[in-house]
Amino acid sequence: MTTAKPIPAVSFQTARTGVSAKANALGMRPMQERAYNKRGEQYLLIKSPPASGKSRALMFIALDKLHNQGLRQAIIVVPEKSIGGSFADEPLASYGFWADWTVKPQWNLCNAPGPDEERVDPSKVKAVRQFLTSGDPVLVCTHATFRFAVDALGVEAFDGRLIAVDEFHHVSASPDNRLGAQLAAFIARDKVHIVAMTGSYFRGDAAPVLPPEDEAKFETVTYTYYEQLNGYEHLKALNIGYFLYGWDPNSKSHGYLSAIEHCLDPGRKTIVHIPSVNARESTKDKVAEVNEILHYLGKWTGADPVTGFELVALPDGRVLKIADLVDDSDPARRARVLAALKDPAHKNDRDHVDIIIALGMAKEGFDWIWCEHALTVGYRSSLTEIIQIIGRATRDAPGKELASFTNLIAEPDASEAAVAEAINDTLKAIAASLLMEQVLAPRFTFTPKNRGPLPDFDYGPAGYQEGKVNIGVNEERGQYHFEIAGLVEPKSPEATRIVQEDLNEVIAAFVQTKTVAERGMFDEETPPQELTQVAMGKIVRDRYPELSAEDQEAVRQHAIAALNLTQKSKALALGSAAADDGEIRANTALIDGVRQIALDVRELDIDLIDSINPWQAAYAVLSKAMDEKVLKQVQAAISGKRTKITAEEAKDLAARAVKFKKERGRLPSITTADAWEQRLAEGAAAFMRFKAEGRYE
Repeated sequence: MTTAKPIPAVSFQTARTGVSAKANALGMRPMQERAYNKRGEQYLLIKSPPASGKSRALMFIALDKLHNQGLRQAIIVVPEKSIGGSFADEPLASYGFWADWTVKPQWNLCNAPGPDEERVDPSKVKAVRQFLTSGDPVLVCTHATFRFAVDALGVEAFDGRLIAVDEFHHVSASPDNRLGAQLAAFIARDKVHIVAMTGSYFRGDAAPVLPPEDEAKFETVTYTYYEQLNGYEHLKALNIGYFLYGWDPNSKSHGYLSAIEHCLDPGRKTIVHIPSVNARESTKDKVAEVNEILHYLGKWTGADPVTGFELVALPDGRVLKIADLVDDSDPARRARVLAALKDPAHKNDRDHVDIIIALGMAKEGFDWIWCEHALTVGYRSSLTEIIQIIGRATRDAPGKELASFTNLIAEPDASEAAVAEAINDTLKAIAASLLMEQVLAPRFTFTPKNRGPLPDFDYGPAGYQEGKVNIGVNEERGQYHFEIAGLVEPKSPEATRIVQEDLNEVIAAFVQTKTVAERGMFDEETPPQELTQVAMGKIVRDRYPELSAEDQEAVRQHAIAALNLTQKSKALALGSAAADDGEIRANTALIDGVRQIALDVRELDIDLIDSINPWQAAYAVLSKAMDEKVLKQVQAAISGKRTKITAEEAKDLAARAVKFKKERGRLPSITTADAWEQRLAEGAAAFMRFKAEGRYE
């Protein structure tokens, strides 16, 4: 039997204040009220986690725009037909609002038969044309329907209307993204209102959602995971972790199938996402994999004739109801299973289904409030996809106190020729874990030393004291104010917006850069500043070339401070979770670590923050689980491919060497024992060499 080694999970412990579910006099939950307060904006971007009520927030805003702001119609655009149900009729007046939300059946095109690809079925484009000339207020359609309708009718046909785009992370400023190009055209024409909504805090790729000049026109409403989970009534904790499994040549089962029993608890409501058939974890026979999972769970006794759910008897006599969304060989059976999962009569029935096994489904927009565990086999390259998968388990439901996301990934085999590819998979899983920790952490607000107190922050019994260590807390919003000596503040409105709204996207680009992750995790020769200053600096410059050098440095400092404070919080939590035998317990409370920093910190300065390796805490726990032989092999391979300094890196290092000289009164030394000072000296020498060669203009 293949063994699976657990990596200690970061645990988010919630306060269970119940605030997330409390409605005001108009029937709005906190996120919805926050968004509604911005209803007069022409361009509005709502960033809010899954299950926070974005669909209903849009209903409130759209009704106000139709009744009070003079807009003629509202067009709701969703990525796939299944999500269209989120915008079905709602009796909002019965909860205190001044109108109900209604969509005439013929204008909810997500319920219409036929595919979304309108080149095959042009009837939906025709329906959009008919809607625009009707007097009816609301249309719901897919991204695909909308794209082809705009192509056919032109952007001017939509003048005077609200266009609301759900799951906005599907849009991209890339020239290949048709919807992104169309939205840019709508913004340029400036005759529609746009409300964009996303449950993801960063894209899974390098392309921005909108060009900076367009994004600057949007008013952003952010409701964090911290606020959402902390305000739940039932859920106590969310655990994020992963298991490594080894390849056992003596096992009759393939890799993950012989290890899955370590992670899959038949007593917990679970969505299992098996790997893509192209993934190295896959057997290439997806149906056989599902059958083997069923066999592990118990004895198959048939399928329910009404729901199509597989029935599996456990040794203790219980019968599990399992929805198989992988086998698509029988369309009628698959349709039965999907219909049973969506049946509104069973939405609040905890016993309706026990486990869902999926491949490409049960992710974005899939609503099963009872899901306690999202178990994903194989790494996922898209961070957006991971956010969406985790979101399936973070619904609040009676009796549900713990939610978990587990990534089951193969441990690299030291004898495997593809060990480099395998460790790359592991690094991607770690990158995803770092990003989720960032999303779950409280939001950090940074200011230079002695800048003064911020409104709505609590600085303790003595209040803010100039010249001393001051840390402010806003528990309701989940925000911490830290003062950092030497911090550069953003000057331009765009840099200020990035620092307030986009740091997670900057951090995502940083941790997803393969060479940066490799050196941070496995190359002991790399000084932390080469990652925090040089690598992060390059990412900021590439991402925001329009910013001044000072604003680029401000964004870099804020991003690395947010990442490293979260990682130090995790390290503190891991340390405090150590048992007497020196082993680390399975779950560590991230927020406890943040609070410990707030209590223990004596002084923070940017040089100290830059000297922290962001991968230090992740490596500490990975090294306990990974085979020592593999670890040494990977370290040797990565240390052996240290690249020469590029012209761009040399220029950056030379500028930092000048700063070093100003601060210390001497040039950095090539013979010093300090690895970062040595690197500065190497960079300065390389810069002079490149300059002599005419490499710089």
